[in-house]
Amino acid sequence: MEEDSKLHLKEWLIAQIESGKYEGLCWEDEQRTMFRIPWKHAAKKDYKQTEDAALFKAWAVYKGKYREGRDKSDPTMWKTRLRCALNKSTDFQEVPERNQLDITEPYKVYRIQHDSVPGKPAEYLQKNYQVVKQGKPRSPNDSGKQKEMLLTSREVKQLPEDLIREHTYCDITGKNQAAAPVTFFSPTLEITDLRMQVKLLYHGHMVMKVTTTSPDGCFILQGRVPLGNEQIYGPCSVQQISFPSPSSVCLPSCMAEAMNRLLCHLERGVLLWVAPDGVFIKRFCQGRVFWSGPMAQNTDQPNKLDREKTFKLLDTATFLNVLQNCLQGKGPTPSYEIELCFGEEYPDPNVPKTRKLIIAQVVPLFAVELLQRFSLEETEGKHLSLTSKAERGNVL
Repeated sequence: MEEDSKLHLKEWLIAQIESGKYEGLCWEDEQRTMFRIPWKHAAKKDYKQTEDAALFKAWAVYKGKYREGRDKSDPTMWKTRLRCALNKSTDFQEVPERNQLDITEPYKVYRIQHDSVPGKPAEYLQKNYQVVKQGKPRSPNDSGKQKEMLLTSREVKQLPEDLIREHTYCDITGKNQAAAPVTFFSPTLEITDLRMQVKLLYHGHMVMKVTTTSPDGCFILQGRVPLGNEQIYGPCSVQQISFPSPSSVCLPSCMAEAMNRLLCHLERGVLLWVAPDGVFIKRFCQGRVFWSGPMAQNTDQPNKLDREKTFKLLDTATFLNVLQNCLQGKGPTPSYEIELCFGEEYPDPNVPKTRKLIIAQVVPLFAVELLQRFSLEETEGKHLSLTSKAERGNVL
């Protein structure tokens, strides 16, 4: 709990707006009922931590979550903390129609709710949806209600207590609405686990498996990003995954030669990252790259990634909606696996993927985590260690 001498978020944030210390943090209207808050993604090529993360860092310092000179800088977590605080507070309401996220200096707009009702969304969630804690009903009379609300076509699903904690893989917020349809996820659920598992396959043989650790994503490329090109390729904190030598797997000489020729065109690679609203990619290499996944336009013919254009490979809202329907017995398990094929058209109904020279399989771990929590991930989940420190960043 906050100390009595501490300002609440609303008073603290208004003081920051009035101070003029943070570029881009300003009032949106003359009545001062709405304000703009800068919202630049860390993967932007012109991202500057000292400026673009200043407000988020200040909140972390104020709350005692970051101590200068003692704690490791984590701009993404700073931003997550303030975003979660805004979303969970009844003093603020986001105004999506006023957001500008695709411009050079992106920002979000929030309205200050002066007549807000005290209370935390997590408390509302517990009250309205009778969240099961540690597999036990809150009271004997609640058992029937829980079964009615959480029953699927297969079994009763229990919402782990982790799902309503402040800083875990997902943050849940909700509104106290009587007689509302039963929902497992709020529209404002925030994804905070930005890790991916990346597997590289040469002609069907796995040559590398990496769990990314950088919140800014990863480069998959031949060699390394040239020094001094941060303005082109993004912040230096982006994790780099280099293609192994073709000699790492036993291939016919003609195929190894073809792979070497292909790798020469993948020098600049592709940039992959997970954001709260989905999984994204940007191709920089000269070599062609094709893909398949939940948002791919075609399932039986190639999907090409244009050069230096950002593509969305997975949409978080769609994933959660399909998962919601699945838990209610109204549809299949949501798809979340993404495949990249370098240098060859893909999907290719005439050639199996095991015969493609280079395939990268990408899995966002927040999706695996959610499916595992609801016992929907039965095969691949056994091979994914989501919390093992030893696996993170491990190259096989």
